[in-house]
Amino acid sequence: MREPTYFILAALQDEPLYGYAIIKQAEVLSQGRVRLATGTLYSALDRLTAEGFVRVVREEIVNGRARRYYETTPEGQAALKAEAAHLANAAKVVTDRAASMTRRPAAGLA
Repeated sequence: MREPTYFILAALQDEPLYGYAIIKQAEVLSQGRVRLATGTLYSALDRLTAEGFVRVVREEIVNGRARRYYETTPEGQAALKAEAAHLANAAKVVTDRAASMTRRPAAGLA
């Protein structure tokens, strides 16, 4: 799963959000690493909807424009959790190795 997709799903895990709110929440959750352009967001949302990971839960008109609210589906939540576990396991490989390196005596000092 690409990082923008991960943070779009993460942005939607607590409550339904509309486009601009998803962009801002993804930016906050990623600590500024993910800055989604509008076109990128809506392409991703269309793809995630087609894959069954998100759905539109309501639509309202604001200033003459349609505002769609999206939420994750159970399948989307499962995909997000699976990716989070995958990332945690990948990080553990590095942190465990780094920890074992700090416990070893430096070469030539033993």
